[in-house]
Amino acid sequence: MNSRERVLAAINHDPVDRIPIDFGGHRSSGIMAMAYARLKKYLGISSGDIYVYDMPQQLAIVEPEIMELLGVDVIEMGRGFLLDDAAWKEWILPDGTPCKIPQYINVEERSGDWYLLADDGRVLAVQKKGTPFMEHIHFPMADRDFEHDDFSDLAEQFKYSMWTGVATPGGHLALNEDGLMKLTTGAEKLRESTDKAIVGLFGGNMFEIPQYLYRMDNYLTYMGLYPEAILRLSEKLYELHLNNLEKWLGAVGDYIDVILFGDDFGTQTGPFMSTEMYREYYKPYQQKLWKRTKELADVKIMLHSCGGIEPLLDDLIDAGLEAVNPVQISCNGMDPKLLKEKYGSRMCFWGGGCDTRDILPHQSPEEVGRHVRKQVEIMQKGSGFVFQQVHNIMADIRPENIMALFKAVNQ
Repeated sequence: MNSRERVLAAINHDPVDRIPIDFGGHRSSGIMAMAYARLKKYLGISSGDIYVYDMPQQLAIVEPEIMELLGVDVIEMGRGFLLDDAAWKEWILPDGTPCKIPQYINVEERSGDWYLLADDGRVLAVQKKGTPFMEHIHFPMADRDFEHDDFSDLAEQFKYSMWTGVATPGGHLALNEDGLMKLTTGAEKLRESTDKAIVGLFGGNMFEIPQYLYRMDNYLTYMGLYPEAILRLSEKLYELHLNNLEKWLGAVGDYIDVILFGDDFGTQTGPFMSTEMYREYYKPYQQKLWKRTKELADVKIMLHSCGGIEPLLDDLIDAGLEAVNPVQISCNGMDPKLLKEKYGSRMCFWGGGCDTRDILPHQSPEEVGRHVRKQVEIMQKGSGFVFQQVHNIMADIRPENIMALFKAVNQ
């Protein structure tokens, strides 16, 4: 099997020759640039620069040499873009490591802190001196009268949130004639250059985008106070996402294998909402988006959703979901044996391979290896499993533990 065949077989619950591995194939399976620089040094790799492609989280592009060393089967569609040196500029990571960031990223240093700016100079986020990533500080619609808002300028406000206004490579292209042509060209060339499964990051967030715009505490309150306004906003978001989906998949649908949607529905203790709220406010729109996806392209549908989302899985599957990441096994209800027993034949668990909260940062390499082997033994039964650690590898993770993780899954 090549990598693409292996990943697709796993999603389909077909036999695989080995467990497919994702490391850096999307924005929640990667590694922070500071940890990546130390990993390269540990491996004796001095060639190549550190490229930070996700500025808010400061994630590094995993280079082909390391992907091959670790047996990685997945690549993000964004690797087909910003291929010229001129598309990048110099920057310095918080620990002093030199790196490069996309030219289109607007950052400004003020008294030792770094500020992330919109194109018009509006401050979106700050990275305080000594901290490892950007903090979202601007919520452009927070002072609006939500109950009576007509949401007519919703798309315009996307530019003023860190998570919707600061794109990663590929996402920086406008969905106009020129941008769509460049999307097609980049995705097609990437497809021709690799046999790895390609993940296209679409987003389509229904629950999270209002939090980025109105602030989380406000929006969660509005869910209880103003159900009619919530539905009007969800309808508006759906219309925007559908329009973008049709353009975007029209450009790249032939060249990707998996489309990634996003919405963090879970907390450490369970979902943010009742199943009734999910069914009323979000499921109908996700169901329509995922149905349209299947009409437009032969791709697998994956959702990034952190937290304890087990009570929502039946509904998500019913809505058309085929794979979920990062499978946050440290949360209530996310016991891997339970997940496999209840849902393992109906969906693919893309993650859950290593606990990044308690195990990877704090245990010895030997304990990391034992933990990963146990997780793999549970999750690989009947396949429906793509290995990744639970979310990104943080800046302080030791390279010895990272290598113990991959050694265990490659055994």
